[in-house]
Amino acid sequence: MSASPSDIQHVVQNSLPIEEATVSAPAAPDGFFAQFAGNPFFTGGLGLAGFAAILAGVQKGLRQGASLLKRRLLVDVDINVKDDTYQWFLYWMTIHHRRQFSTANQSNPLEKVGIIESLLRRFPTRMHHLSIATSKTQLPNGAVQTQFALIPGPGRHILRYKNAFILANRVRETKSMGLNNGNPWETITLTALYSQRHIFETLFLEAHELAQKSVEGKTIVFTPRTASWEKFGEPRRKRTLESVIFDEGVKEHIVADVKDFLRSEQWYYDRCIPYRRGYLLHGIPGSGKSSFIQALAGHLDYNIAMVNLSERGLTDDRLNYLITILPKRTFVVLEDVDAAFSGRTMSDESGYRGANVTFAGLLNAMDGITSSEERILFLTTNHVERLDAALIRPGRVDMTVRLGEATRHQAAKLWNRFYGDIDENGINQMRFLQALEELGIVQAEGQESAKAANVASTAALQGLFLKNKHSMEGAIAGAIELRRS
Repeated sequence: MSASPSDIQHVVQNSLPIEEATVSAPAAPDGFFAQFAGNPFFTGGLGLAGFAAILAGVQKGLRQGASLLKRRLLVDVDINVKDDTYQWFLYWMTIHHRRQFSTANQSNPLEKVGIIESLLRRFPTRMHHLSIATSKTQLPNGAVQTQFALIPGPGRHILRYKNAFILANRVRETKSMGLNNGNPWETITLTALYSQRHIFETLFLEAHELAQKSVEGKTIVFTPRTASWEKFGEPRRKRTLESVIFDEGVKEHIVADVKDFLRSEQWYYDRCIPYRRGYLLHGIPGSGKSSFIQALAGHLDYNIAMVNLSERGLTDDRLNYLITILPKRTFVVLEDVDAAFSGRTMSDESGYRGANVTFAGLLNAMDGITSSEERILFLTTNHVERLDAALIRPGRVDMTVRLGEATRHQAAKLWNRFYGDIDENGINQMRFLQALEELGIVQAEGQESAKAANVASTAALQGLFLKNKHSMEGAIAGAIELRRS
């Protein structure tokens, strides 16, 4: 039985959707990883993560490449605030910028220079971060002179030195303070091309020479601060030995002994003797004890470290430590040592009580087991009879010198210093010495060994001459004032 055309068409129409559905149906996933691979969110995230990893790798590579390039092409030098070079470099940097600025303003228009050099001179490196440094100096009349100076402050500075560019980065740590003085911790990092690293040695030598010139002909005075030594004001102009007038032979004897000690370092070491020496200068006030120490320091190119034993907070340990870290080529000076322990009770164990520094602590600092070597110590006092015998025994005090009342020799020398240029024949000097004899202040010539009835210090004589610096007659007439000084 044959199918009609309408039946065939009906069968075809009914079978088409089944074929289409069979063709369009996707194949089922075969495994676990295949399911993730077919997830568009997973594949998109994986792509982003891969891209981020590539960027991180590139960034790390660039950093390492830059670090490697910096190590290959650049060189750094670090200077911390505790190093002496720190202050030398700051001072050098200030002077260097001043010189560059002055050169740029005073350049010769007729001088032939290259284009690059011309541009560098036209646009010199300048400091844009500055700090102020204040120093105070006490004048002899008691007035205080204040000076201000601008120095490179924290931050980055660009220097040009001998056709080389240097980046100076001064960093101040606000959270880190020095234990000794409480000042912020600071460092300076200098960066230059590795091929130009040799300029650092030249720069530091120049900075050192500049620092030495700034104190040339001057004596630095140090005072203790917490657990370190600091400069007290500006360096003093060196005083000559000739400006201090003692009786005949006294000054020369002390100077010869100090010089012999400085030459005998190996002699002390060979005999296992501690290499240190102590001097006691005693006498009436105004006899020139402190003046001589200052003049001797200037003569030997030494500095002075002043210690006040009555200072509040100065303990035995701190005193011992300060003397141990004494700056090189520096005298230790303990002035008026008798007053430091006056009016205090004795203790069997620790010496005098009532002071931050005990008497036993002072003795240990002078020659105890922990006391320093390569040291010259000066003690001064107006009342040697008040000093304990343990303080001035040999080993602690090796030489005792009395600087007494003004003698005929000292009065004549002082007169010549003030009036020698106008008293050519010395007649007025003889009149002045005769007046001193009549007042019983000095002995007659040839009788200097006898004790004078009245006493006057060399400081009193100098005060009289200063008061009458333009009048010899006034000095002669005012000699009677010395009797009451």
